[in-house]
Amino acid sequence: MSSLPSITTGPFARAQGSIVLPGSKSISNRALLLAALASGTTTLSNLLDADDTQVMRKALRQLGLSVSDQANQVCVVEGCGGRFPVRDADLFMGNAGTAIRPLTAALAMQSGNYRLSGVPRMHERPIRDLVDGLRQVGADITYESQEGYPPIKIASADIAIHDVVKVRGDVSSQFLTALLMALPLVAKKSVKIEVIGELISRPYIEITLKLMARFGVLVSCPDAQSFIIPEKKSDAVYQSPGTLSVEGDASSASYFLALGAIGAGPVRVLGVGSNSIQGDVAFADALSLMGAQITAGEDWIEVTGVKNASGKLNGITLDCTEIPDAAMTLAVAALFAEGKTRLNGIASWRVKETDRIAAMAKELKKLGAIVEEGPDYIEVQAPKNHADWLSPLEGIDTYDDHRMAMCFSLAAFGPNALKINEPDCVAKTFPAYFAQFAAVVS
Repeated sequence: MSSLPSITTGPFARAQGSIVLPGSKSISNRALLLAALASGTTTLSNLLDADDTQVMRKALRQLGLSVSDQANQVCVVEGCGGRFPVRDADLFMGNAGTAIRPLTAALAMQSGNYRLSGVPRMHERPIRDLVDGLRQVGADITYESQEGYPPIKIASADIAIHDVVKVRGDVSSQFLTALLMALPLVAKKSVKIEVIGELISRPYIEITLKLMARFGVLVSCPDAQSFIIPEKKSDAVYQSPGTLSVEGDASSASYFLALGAIGAGPVRVLGVGSNSIQGDVAFADALSLMGAQITAGEDWIEVTGVKNASGKLNGITLDCTEIPDAAMTLAVAALFAEGKTRLNGIASWRVKETDRIAAMAKELKKLGAIVEEGPDYIEVQAPKNHADWLSPLEGIDTYDDHRMAMCFSLAAFGPNALKINEPDCVAKTFPAYFAQFAAVVS
């Protein structure tokens, strides 16, 4: 929870400068778990140091792993060769979906007894589809309270894969990621995972597959819905690559790229670019559709204002199925656009750190925006003129959701100072966010 009740920031008119991005949360937590499961020692550089990755590191230490934090975001992990030393543990996972889901699957393969719980919001975030997938291979998992949600208990069980493993893909791609990372540990023959229905956030699966390949496990994809895990050749399935550098966080890049459009720029983010393995770099393409001027290199992206003579962005309609996190930034950027912006394919917002569709609609309306929400979309239109742009005395609520706080910082480029409540929730993924924000705005 936040220790700082609120901050007041803005109004600002210009944004310019360079930002070195923190490491990607999605890559960091996947890399930590793979390094733990691997044979050998892995040195991870530019590892994100934030609440969610600390949750994963603490859990791995409880499981008997040596996880050594060093200077300059370097972490050294001594791998266990696929078998955690500790076979009985009670793990608190905070509100870190990228930690609890893949770790649940890995623990189910261990022939141990484990309990996983989290903050109250984590106990409202679904895990049924993953549990159903794990039960297909013999995992013994029970719900402690509400069916389909944490806390969960994992009991020692004989894992055997006799058939195709099926998993739904339309709630969270993290369920598929968890199965992909865990099943190689027990694959006595090649294993097929089949996705039932739509697979959302597909670029996050690409991150998983590329990182697994770095640790020596090559998954083949004969079609868009199928994944073939190779037969286990030795007890130690994953092999350490020795060193691995974590890319900058593409979701975090979205706030600064949007600042470069709204505040004339140039604003450059360093750590992601045309070579990125993260799907959220496509945010730059969406911002370009709105009229932003964008250039990029292999590991940087820069935004310099907008192309339009009006100096404003233009509203767009966009399917955001593949960039759900970065799409939140588009919803606030719509405050600075002419016309309506409609973001479709965002049903997953409902089961994130908060119900992000409802939260985003409520807070945008506080500023005078015209907002329509549905089960899987939000439509935003800016106040008609500056006089209609409100400055709510109660401030913008952040719902203990890091992305709400970071997204709404952009609204400090409106005509009024902006109060943001509980801003320290950014510690989940980007503890230095507001200091970095202050360094590029004026």
